[in-house]
Amino acid sequence: MTDTSADLVVLGGGSGGYAAAFRAAELGLSVILVEKDKLGGTCLHRGCIPTKALLHAAEVADVAREGEQFGVKTILEGVDIAGVNKYKDSIIARLYKGLQGLAKAHKVRLVEGTGTFVAPNTVEVDGQRYTGKNVLLATGSYSKTLPGLELGGRVIASEDALALDYIPEKVIVLGGGVIGVEFASVWASFGVDVTIVEALPRLVPNEDEFASKQLERAFRRRKISFKTGVRFTGAKQDANGVSVSLETGETLDGDLLLVAVGRGPNTAGHGYEEAGVAMERGFVLTDDRLRTNLPNVYAVGDIVPGPQLAHRGFAQGIFVAEEIAGSSPRAIDESGIPRVTYSHPEVASVGLTEIAAKEKYGQEVTTFTYDLGGNGKSQILKTSGAIKLIKAPDGPVVGLHLVGDRVGELIGEAQLIYNWEAFPEDVAPLIHAHPTQTEALGEAHLALAGKPLHVHG
Repeated sequence: MTDTSADLVVLGGGSGGYAAAFRAAELGLSVILVEKDKLGGTCLHRGCIPTKALLHAAEVADVAREGEQFGVKTILEGVDIAGVNKYKDSIIARLYKGLQGLAKAHKVRLVEGTGTFVAPNTVEVDGQRYTGKNVLLATGSYSKTLPGLELGGRVIASEDALALDYIPEKVIVLGGGVIGVEFASVWASFGVDVTIVEALPRLVPNEDEFASKQLERAFRRRKISFKTGVRFTGAKQDANGVSVSLETGETLDGDLLLVAVGRGPNTAGHGYEEAGVAMERGFVLTDDRLRTNLPNVYAVGDIVPGPQLAHRGFAQGIFVAEEIAGSSPRAIDESGIPRVTYSHPEVASVGLTEIAAKEKYGQEVTTFTYDLGGNGKSQILKTSGAIKLIKAPDGPVVGLHLVGDRVGELIGEAQLIYNWEAFPEDVAPLIHAHPTQTEALGEAHLALAGKPLHVHG
């Protein structure tokens, strides 16, 4: 590797970009990594990590508020948002320092600045060109808004919500997907009056309908208001607050409007189209080997159509590094990527929804739902929820959907069941420690294998 050439030039240092860089270096390739901001990207600095830190602080607030139900006399005196932010920022700083150390240990050359893809093997940064035998595009995503709805002032995106130095009294959340639901959950735990507005018929609409119903039931108990199947028509703000109008004619007032309508591919201004990269609606098109239409040019993460998940980008980055190194890795099954919404309660899933399974296998798919009321550890935690399994006709389990506090920690076993194409009879004999929530997965598979135990009805 010279100062300006390498086996691999990576444009973007988020989850996908740095994973590719580190893995390629491990495989003996020289790597140049270009990042305009900080290594770790949105996930570490303005997304996954800080959001989950807030969610944990929210859980602590709930435990303090509700300690008496466990026989512990606790009082929630209030939430010190400065202290919460200090806790959040300390986690980010520690992880960021670790990433910087890993980059140095892997001998990955970091180039700071905004990169432009100017030719099939060249990225330009501040007038300097860097060439690679291979180039990886990994520039991530940005917070979208709706036409006519400008971000600013009291109309904020998730990045702004993470940086708030006060706790608002009343918030309207536009969008009932993962981001909107998670922030609504945090704010409700902090004592904020929250209303979610979702144009589609249900919350977390990309999940199985079972999960949406379970989450909506829990949110009603928590007094989190939501309006589904209704469209936003406009917003006005002044020094005192923001007013949101809906197509029903209803008006909602609040201190802030959080716009959580999804994330768009961060591809504009990076030279992709000008260099001839095939694109659609701003996304970079690839095949199942993550190759673009240009030779030796790959793309990963949120700029590639599919679920916008940090761990998807991470896995894709490893895949591309191994592909370039000649390891011929197995193509990634997008349905096998686990999904978690870290609200209270959590929603976790892997594989197909019931609707998708019926479209693929026909109406003969089998489903089974196991209520967490029969799980000892869930009762200890005082969480409600359930696990739903979906089985192909005469085939394996093709979908697992979980709702309940901490069920995100069960998704590891769930994704193994899906990705190894396990039958209920394969999982049923496995011994799950007692008392744990993992027993719920075991019980559900026992029932689907025809030998239910802790199942009523």
